[in-house]
Amino acid sequence: MSAETVAHTAEHAGPTAGEYIGHHLTHLQTGKQSGVIDFSVLNLDSLFWSILLGAFGLFVMWRVARSVTSGVPGRMQAAVEVLLEMVDSQAKGIIHNAESRKFVGPLALTVFMWVFLMNSMDFLPVDLIPLIWESIVGAAGHDPHHAYMRVVPTADLSTTLGMSCGVLLVCLYYNIKIKGMGGWAHELVTAPFGTSKNPLFALILGVLNFGMQMIEFTAKTVSHGMRLFGNMYAGELLFMLIALMGAVGFGSATGIALWFGQVIAGTGWAIFHILIVALQAFIFMMLTLVYVGQAHDHH
Repeated sequence: MSAETVAHTAEHAGPTAGEYIGHHLTHLQTGKQSGVIDFSVLNLDSLFWSILLGAFGLFVMWRVARSVTSGVPGRMQAAVEVLLEMVDSQAKGIIHNAESRKFVGPLALTVFMWVFLMNSMDFLPVDLIPLIWESIVGAAGHDPHHAYMRVVPTADLSTTLGMSCGVLLVCLYYNIKIKGMGGWAHELVTAPFGTSKNPLFALILGVLNFGMQMIEFTAKTVSHGMRLFGNMYAGELLFMLIALMGAVGFGSATGIALWFGQVIAGTGWAIFHILIVALQAFIFMMLTLVYVGQAHDHH
């Protein structure tokens, strides 16, 4: 077999399992795919889908609010009312300041809806939207094998850490609003170890307290974003591994068995993933309430 024939065969052969997964885990970015962390590079697919889903969630809630009736509610109104009561009860149990709840309650509802919708993108067939995107890019004269499109924004660490940093800013705002700049500054250097009347010990404890406070804020923010990212990334990866089971085709009995195994495993994991999608949205919302509630507490 000539070298030209080997190259032609390799060019038209399907991707390997590693290439398939690597392709689906690569973002559509503003810069070149270098594998190096660069804060000037934006993940366009995560931005597009998160903004689109956020706008869709707001639109749905707006339509429900416009069609609210005092009589027998429809299914959508009933579902939204149950969701509102759940979020409101959780907010009242954690944040006791009624004035703060006027902002934090809607914030928690928005967080839950937004994260739930972004997580739910994992239910779409793995290759559906990437194939549509590849056909569009290919029609535009580009190589479709290098068209990237990830559709689960919460499986992108930049998205989840961005949201957790937003929660951190809200916490800092309420620390200053509730305690005052002076009260919060005093808390930064006196909690959790307290202080001392001895100037030297007071200085040492102040430095230790401030360091612990910074570690606490950092740990909360990083773990808040990492928890959601880790669960959704693992779920996305598992869907890809299941999809690979059907890649063998129907050329043999093994291929047929793997295809049916893919259908069964994919269905089972999708049903179980419904719980994960809702649970992760609920956990992210609850942690948001807890962290904002802690900003109201005096130490």
